[in-house]
Amino acid sequence: MDLANISDIIWFPVEIGSVNGTNNHFVNIPPRLSGLVDLAYNLWWSWHPQARVLFKQLNPEAWKASVHNPVKMLREIPAEFLETAVKNEEYLRRYDIIMNRFSRYMNSKAGWFQEHHPDSRAVTIAYFSAEYGLHHSLPLYAGGLGFLAGDHLKECSDLGVPLVGVGFMYSEGYLHQHIRIDGWQVGIREILDRDAAPVKRVLNSAGEQLVIRMPHIEPPIYVAVWKVDVGKVPLYLLDTDILLNDPASRKISSSLYTSDRELRLKQEIVLGIGGRKVLSLLGIEYTAVHLNEGHPAFALLERIRERVEKGISFDEALRQVRGTSIFTTHTSVNAGHDVFPVELMDRYFSSYFPSLGIDRERFLSLGAHPDSPNDGFNMTVLAMRLSAYHNAVSRRHGEVTRQMWRSLWKEIPENQVPIDAITNGVHLPTWMNPRIEDLIDTYFYPVTPNWQQEHDDEAIWKLVDEISDDKLWALHTHLKIKLFNRIREPIRIKWAQRREDPLTLVTGGLLLDPSILTLGFARRFATYKRADLIFYDIDRLRQIVCNPWRPVQIIFAGKAHPSDEEGKRILQKIYHMAQQPEFEGRIAFVEDYSEQTAQYMVHGVDVWLNNPLPPMEASGTSGMKAALNGVLNLSILDGWWIEGFNGKNGWAFGGDTPNGNRDAADAPAIYNLLEQEVVPLYYSTSLDGIPHGWVKMMKESVKSVAPRFCAKRMVKEYVSKYYPQLISCADDECRVVLKG
Repeated sequence: MDLANISDIIWFPVEIGSVNGTNNHFVNIPPRLSGLVDLAYNLWWSWHPQARVLFKQLNPEAWKASVHNPVKMLREIPAEFLETAVKNEEYLRRYDIIMNRFSRYMNSKAGWFQEHHPDSRAVTIAYFSAEYGLHHSLPLYAGGLGFLAGDHLKECSDLGVPLVGVGFMYSEGYLHQHIRIDGWQVGIREILDRDAAPVKRVLNSAGEQLVIRMPHIEPPIYVAVWKVDVGKVPLYLLDTDILLNDPASRKISSSLYTSDRELRLKQEIVLGIGGRKVLSLLGIEYTAVHLNEGHPAFALLERIRERVEKGISFDEALRQVRGTSIFTTHTSVNAGHDVFPVELMDRYFSSYFPSLGIDRERFLSLGAHPDSPNDGFNMTVLAMRLSAYHNAVSRRHGEVTRQMWRSLWKEIPENQVPIDAITNGVHLPTWMNPRIEDLIDTYFYPVTPNWQQEHDDEAIWKLVDEISDDKLWALHTHLKIKLFNRIREPIRIKWAQRREDPLTLVTGGLLLDPSILTLGFARRFATYKRADLIFYDIDRLRQIVCNPWRPVQIIFAGKAHPSDEEGKRILQKIYHMAQQPEFEGRIAFVEDYSEQTAQYMVHGVDVWLNNPLPPMEASGTSGMKAALNGVLNLSILDGWWIEGFNGKNGWAFGGDTPNGNRDAADAPAIYNLLEQEVVPLYYSTSLDGIPHGWVKMMKESVKSVAPRFCAKRMVKEYVSKYYPQLISCADDECRVVLKG
């Protein structure tokens, strides 16, 4: 497609000095190592440890200083380290092996999807999401929703599923967290240096960046386009923080989930309508849309408008779009569904709905909740009405979601409401520690050499029982020490800079002991997650934590949303508890929780604590990540744990519905499990110093969770239930007949 002659496109000059613009900041890279630049700009390296080693071996300190960001590292590394690598035959051999492996991966036309669906149309599914958790060098995420999206893209790349992603380039990332001495969270915005991140501008041959003008909006909003390569999957990111826009419009893509309702609406207009327009102008053909939550639902309206523009009636266009759209919902919390005031919808859509061939009343009815039509325009309702396929993210969440939205299908019984469930999974190569993967490979490879490509096969994981207890325990101890070192390093830096009170250093984890049973709680600090539940009975908790013979320590981490005052108060309460001398330094709060901190925690704690208020936990992928690494879950029976718990791979509580205050029942249940089962088992070491009973449960955790709760199983389920049907149903030829 010739983009130069399209009136909606502006080719904007790129600032001098930018990596992806007119100057090249990689002048130090010798020709022999030129492949490192291509590798750095494809996040394939983020889930292939051997590829990361290529960067680390250039200079470990430079790798550490870049916070494991190869683009930033290659920009800043002195030429002498690269010249040394060129003369190192061992490094060059490793380089050639990894680059050949990367090339084969990227150029292969075969894959699981192609093998199992050879007759599917050679087109693409467009995946829209407001956030993507891919790597901490690209802070485009707020929590689990984003990491689910990131894992989905990675697994689609591995399986060869034809997918293209659309999201936002957040210039301020999400939030850096600072905790004041009084325990109050302070948000620190940091402008993302996009030229030192694994993302590229979409440029023309003259080095100018693609910028589109949003349709139907005055004053005009301009959107610059960036691209992230996630293996074989391209992810296009939309950016309004450019000089062409007025100050108000520049803020649209500055940060995630703003509390300003008008700004939030403009975000979702840009994501949905703008995202659809970007794909269209780039000539990217796709026959189906997968919405990850309701934020991008306007993309479906734009697909309808395009058909109406070609002379198709609104009802026929709606039928076609429905038949080629899937909607995944992630929340059981009403506040998690965006609802916009009618006056805002009038302001931004008064010139849009006529182009759909409908009047204002019909337009507003698309987003009106049947039980509360006057509340405003509901984005989840819009997504439900404009898509044929709907799914929740665990079986329990499916039950809750069908009950929540049954009024959209009043004419049928609740158990027939067309909302299915595909339980979330996590991308195993990303979240399993490389050393655990190597240990498993030692035992798996002789029997099943391709186990990494077949890790959703439950039969394979029975081999975990053959792993030596002493080797698994030694490795877990090593990862636990790495976690504690990771926690202490920022404390050392704070002390060296003389800007922290000693009490704050203790609260941050200075006194943690790797020999003590360690619980981890690392979640977004939403009130329903009940981060402070374990402090329900302070005296009883103190007896557990400070037991002189069998002590326990607890590490907390997580952020409250900038607008969530109650979440901040819960965080402050926990921080104050960590400051109390009566807990002997065994309660810690790790500041500025990030994807990198999450990696250390899911690898290094002994027990993953999870106690949200049922039935508000849609899935809960953090517990899956911990279980992959032999960390035992102590979780309430909600979300994924209802499916995952088998009585031998962790502990469960809260399966009933108590009368009155739920906290009064759930907190004692946690204390009882700790006192009667968890603590005794951990400290029941044999003469060899190994708690064999505990290690047995670790093995059960790995082998029961890895195949069933991996992204490979999840994506294959999406393929088996939805994707081939969507792909085979061409946009203008859809034959699906739908009701509702």
